[in-house]
Amino acid sequence: MEKAIERQRVLLEHLRPSSSSSHSFEGSLSASACLAGDSAAYQRTSLYGDDVVIVAAHRTALCKSKRGNFKDTYPDDLLAPVLRALIEKTNLDPSEVGDIVVGTVLAPGSQRASECRMSAFYAGFPETVAVRTVNRQCSSGLQAVADVAAAIKAGFYDIGIGAGLESMTTNPMAWEGSVNPAVKKFAQAQSCLLPMGVTSENVAHRFGVSRQEQDQAAVDSHRKAAAATAAGKFKDEIIPVQTKLVDPKTGDETPITVSVDDGIRPSTTLATLGKLKPVFKKDGTTTAGNSSQVSDGAGAVLLMKRSVATQKGLPVLGVFRWHVIGQLFRTFAAVGVDPAIMGVGPAVAIPAAVKAAGLELDDIDLFEINEAFASQFLYCRNKLGLDAEKVNVNGGAMAIGHPLGATGARCVATLLHEMKRRGKDCRFGVVSMCIGTGMGAAAVFERGDGVDELRNARKVEAQGYLSKDAR
Repeated sequence: MEKAIERQRVLLEHLRPSSSSSHSFEGSLSASACLAGDSAAYQRTSLYGDDVVIVAAHRTALCKSKRGNFKDTYPDDLLAPVLRALIEKTNLDPSEVGDIVVGTVLAPGSQRASECRMSAFYAGFPETVAVRTVNRQCSSGLQAVADVAAAIKAGFYDIGIGAGLESMTTNPMAWEGSVNPAVKKFAQAQSCLLPMGVTSENVAHRFGVSRQEQDQAAVDSHRKAAAATAAGKFKDEIIPVQTKLVDPKTGDETPITVSVDDGIRPSTTLATLGKLKPVFKKDGTTTAGNSSQVSDGAGAVLLMKRSVATQKGLPVLGVFRWHVIGQLFRTFAAVGVDPAIMGVGPAVAIPAAVKAAGLELDDIDLFEINEAFASQFLYCRNKLGLDAEKVNVNGGAMAIGHPLGATGARCVATLLHEMKRRGKDCRFGVVSMCIGTGMGAAAVFERGDGVDELRNARKVEAQGYLSKDAR
């Protein structure tokens, strides 16, 4: 008995915040609230709040801009099916959703905001459910998920949806209007105007990423994406979309159902990629083949408090990882980097997010890192010393596509479904991407059924391991 009491005392000391906190936790945690045992199955008190969990995550197929199966599909008709799927697959009353946040990049703000509101009505949401958009360039879909998680954690509402949408057919990348002449006075501000492909060349040149390495990464991406598609790994995450193809010559419309990413090329080889010419620099290494595909698509993620999910009997797909540091809950990181080499963002954001989650890089079982360009993807993977077998195991944006605002939501869906397939061998996952104008974003997720009551247990030298999961 004395040994059990001592174990509880050590645990409570382990959970106590640093002395810098102005709040006292005395009395909030007690030995009676803990269940003794080496499995660390200890009951957490309400002081730590409910976990924010993900109960569903879906996406459309991603299709080639202007040439693919969504070339004649309105943007709001891309978002509506994934919003509807979240409700139908969970039997959730749509009126219970506190907010829908949609990441989107290229469309004019007020127009896209209206289209997203229209999508919610198409999907069966009542007028009482609010909708807003968010734009942090290529991380917009992930930012939407993070915003909803933070709002739930703050108590603004119990259920929310983080989504992403982009039709690069409808809204191609372009600068509207004139550029402020003041930009010439600030070198980094000027770098914000660089074409993304030029920043890729900068990364390749500065950090010595060869053309062959980049082409090989593209081959690997297509190979893995093709294998995943053939094995049916994307079926659980992709929601079929009924739409149409319009013949540009006759105007004839053909009804189609789109359920497969149409940019994946299983026959891609080093030889075929080697024939492509650099796009952004005469003697450069960045080509159309080792860059992300310009795409159309949407994705959506349903989040709620764990207690609500339990009450509704909904299985938990994943947990938006929170870690207590004093009084702060952290799991998402957005960082700034040199705009001229914006692609290095994940190399900075991933360590920041992982550290904030109370973990180390070796604790992460899977990574979804957006392949904006092979040069920056390889730099980030190599800089962090990541095991290639853990990164983009089902391919990435060079094969699947990169609809800017939707990519974050797509990556969350792909990651969580893969973690679910792997079961107990896969507990923690990271989604990350670089961001135009020089930023990076990353978030840490935990597999839904892999969470014990005490998730942050670490080794205490005097006592050994407090948990079977501590390392």
